[in-house]
Order: sequence, then structure tokens, then C-alpha cells
Amino acid sequence: MRRWETDPILTVDHLTMRFGGLVAVNNVSFTVGRGDVTALIGPNGAGKTTAFNCITGFYKPTLGRLALAHEAPPSPAELQALTANGQAGAKTENGALYLLERLPDHKVSAQARVARTFQNIRLFSGMTVLENLMVAQHQKLIRSGMMAPSALFNLPSWRRQEKEGVERALHWLEKVDLMARADDPAGDLPYGDQRRLEIARAMCTEPVLLCLDEPAAGLNPKESAALNTLLLSIRADYGTSVLLIEHDMSVVMEISDHVIVLEYGSKISDGTPAEVRSDPAVIAAYLGVDEDAVEAVEAEVGL
Repeated sequence: MRRWETDPILTVDHLTMRFGGLVAVNNVSFTVGRGDVTALIGPNGAGKTTAFNCITGFYKPTLGRLALAHEAPPSPAELQALTANGQAGAKTENGALYLLERLPDHKVSAQARVARTFQNIRLFSGMTVLENLMVAQHQKLIRSGMMAPSALFNLPSWRRQEKEGVERALHWLEKVDLMARADDPAGDLPYGDQRRLEIARAMCTEPVLLCLDEPAAGLNPKESAALNTLLLSIRADYGTSVLLIEHDMSVVMEISDHVIVLEYGSKISDGTPAEVRSDPAVIAAYLGVDEDAVEAVEAEVGL
């Protein structure tokens, strides 16, 4: 079953991002299946990170619609109604619908429940490992009202919320095998542990869509295998949909349900890992040759 066709959580329609005269993403459309691990791949400069930044609210696209559906896909009429009325979100018959391009960046995370990590790790290195996971949950405390009487007077309801936040953080420390380092500064962790901590911090926000920017970058083979296990567990145990940018093809091909390939800002392939792996356009892009020359190059190098 191709969930990205039958039950998409994210539908990207005609996404275009221009920086002056530079077109970084050119009329790209794809879907992310609910409960799938979806990989966005391509050579350097293909537009992957720009597309990611549009989805996660860091850029506002020049053109295009980014529709995120909680619980179940909207009907065409519901999607059209939200698009036409100029609002950023609406309740649907079976859940909720958000147009990410209309949301301020902080609401992409807080309301639409899209979380992300970065290619360059962005932990609070001077804070402890546990404190990093508590900071991730500040939006929930703000929504509950940090100036509400329950917080100002430290009432039981407020203490219960704090306790739940600590329990959630400890759960994720256990999940990423960092419980023993809870009170250590995050900056003291080895690189691979910092990668896992960043994913745990994102998951503390309870996202429906987890966006990972090159999570395997800099990891050794053992750490990459542990990452694969963690991401598959996040999908299986929590139902979280995962969208990742990744250059490590062993990670992509092992855990992905769906792969989208970009080159020079345009989509050149879209399908299962097996379909993409054998696509001449993809092979040509990664070999740096014209599509017509793929067979000759493969023969020359013995593929």
C-alpha cells in the first residue's frame, strides 16, 4: 500500500522558492504518507534544504501550498474551502487541516505539530541533557498559561503539568539511551549522542511530522545502524511520520518507504526505494552525466 497516495499527512503542491533571480525550488509537488519514513534526496544544491525550510516555517515560499492534515486527509472541498478563505487552519470532519505557508514559524511547531532537527546540531550546550528536553516543552507551558493563577501560586494542576513534562523528558532519555547522562552538559556528549538527543528533544514536542536534516551526518556505521533502529521505532511505536534529508544512501534505502529525488530544484523521481534506485534519471544525477549516458558509464565501471 502506498500511503503517500492513499493517506498523505503532508501534501506539497507546486512549491516554488525564489531568492531574487535564483530559483532554488521550481514547481515541486509530492506527498508524505501518514506513518511513512519519507526521504528527500539529491545531489548538493538540489534544493532539499530550501524545501525543508519552507515546510518547517523558516522560509515563506514564493508560490505553492503546503497542506498538513491531522488524523485523516481532508476532502477536496475542505481543502479548497481553507485555501479560498485565506485562513491558516481549520477543523475538518475527521481531524484538522493546516496550510503551513500561512503559519508563523513558531506556530508550525506549536499548532501544526511539525518538529525538526538541523544538519548542524543546535543543542543548548551549556544546559544539561535533561534541561534541553524540558526547554523543548516550553510551548505547552505557555499555552497552559505561565502567568495563570495555577502557575503563579504553584497549584497542584501546575505541578502536575511540570511532572508530566519531566516524565516525558525522562521517557525520551531512556529511549535514546542517555538516562545516565541526564545531568551532564549537553555539550559534553559525544557527537553521536548529541544527534540522538536532538531527535529526543524534537519528539518531546509530540509532533505528527518529524523533519530530520541529515541525521546520519558524521555518524560511524554502528551509530548509523542505531539511528535506523531509533527512527523505525519512532514510526512504529508512536505513529509519527518522518521526513528526512539524507546523503547516506544506506540509511535511505534501509528505512525509507518513499523516496523523492530533487536535482537543480526540480523533482526528477518519486517512488519506492527500489524504483528510485533503478531510475536512470537518478543514476544520471548522482553520476553527473546525461541520462542517455547512464548505460555506457555503468558498463565502464562494471555496474
